[in-house]
Amino acid sequence: MGDFHQNGLVTTLHNLASRPVDELEQELVSFKKTRPMSLVLPCLHSELAGPAMSNIVDELSKVPYLEEIVIGLDRADKANYLEAIEYFRRLPQHHRILWNDGPRLLEIDARLKALGLAPQELGKGRNVWYMLGYVLATGRSESVALHDCDIVTYERELLARLIYPVANPTFSYAFCKGYYARVAGNSMGGRVTRLFVTPLLRSLTKVCGYSEYLNYLDSFRYPLAGEFSLRSYVINDLLIPSDWGLEIGVLSEMNRNYATNRICQVDIADVYDHKHQQLSPDDASAGLSKMSSDIAKAMFRKLATKGEVFSAETFRTIKATYYRVALDFIETYHNDALINGLAYDRHQEEQAVELFGRNIMEAGEYFLEHPMEKPFIPGWNRVRSAIPDILDQLKHAVEEDHREYVADN
Repeated sequence: MGDFHQNGLVTTLHNLASRPVDELEQELVSFKKTRPMSLVLPCLHSELAGPAMSNIVDELSKVPYLEEIVIGLDRADKANYLEAIEYFRRLPQHHRILWNDGPRLLEIDARLKALGLAPQELGKGRNVWYMLGYVLATGRSESVALHDCDIVTYERELLARLIYPVANPTFSYAFCKGYYARVAGNSMGGRVTRLFVTPLLRSLTKVCGYSEYLNYLDSFRYPLAGEFSLRSYVINDLLIPSDWGLEIGVLSEMNRNYATNRICQVDIADVYDHKHQQLSPDDASAGLSKMSSDIAKAMFRKLATKGEVFSAETFRTIKATYYRVALDFIETYHNDALINGLAYDRHQEEQAVELFGRNIMEAGEYFLEHPMEKPFIPGWNRVRSAIPDILDQLKHAVEEDHREYVADN
């Protein structure tokens, strides 16, 4: 059961009553007359065989208000793309698959690379960037939602609640972040948020002093949620990180471009479970280890743009402060788990904190060595200024893939 408490700078839209999803969807159907809606799905080919995707497609097949569904397909050869065509064929809504590894989209990527405008890393950030560009190219929607494709507890109410704040024409929100309790089975999830992001934000405030930006990030109940929605005009100037800093980077961009009364968060699920990343303590390029490092670098870069001056001594102080704050949180979560009858492994939690503490120092050292690094993919407004017809090229490439390969099947 949700509560009505408003915490921090960002409006929170709670789940205060068990409202039937059909009722929500009837409203959304009426909203689509003035604010047509799209859904974008960043998808790995491997997820087609995973435990979540089939149910997600079944649930989406029942959704009556979407103008289009855009699927970004990564790590797929031709055979995989043809498989995806068949897999998503049961969607009744207008839908298109961006075959990111196909020759037509790779050709566009090469043109952008020649001008220094292409995403520099493979991954979700690149996939999302191209999908949002395609949404601009089609012009079919005024409101756009995004969620991951590995949600094993997915119900279509999640999408309805996620897109409602930017689809309701009486609301003025330009961006909405989804949140949920990361409890599934008999244990707590969300380690990076619980044990890294929140303690780091509190530590940065202690060391660097009050910051509206840090208070803003700390207002989000689950800042690393992969689910968000936005008005389509937001896409034009949105700078998207290509690494694991995607979620924090998008929140930072909204803070830069919009007043906080244009931003909200919404409770989208009572139960949420998805693919869990490994801690990867021995591999800094994978799992939660890389995720925590990328997030720390994203925060340090943003604070530097706001005038914060960092040094090696500063980062040592941040690490020490973080470690103490995080250990206090472990005590808090341990007690919360016990009163709710959940399993809680303090040893594993402290191992995670030790790793995250080391990564804060390494991220700080990296930042000092690379102060001019630009991890963001250029905004679509900049890309269009360099190649005025780039969105037409992108739309044409996707449609040509669709015509060629769907016609053959």
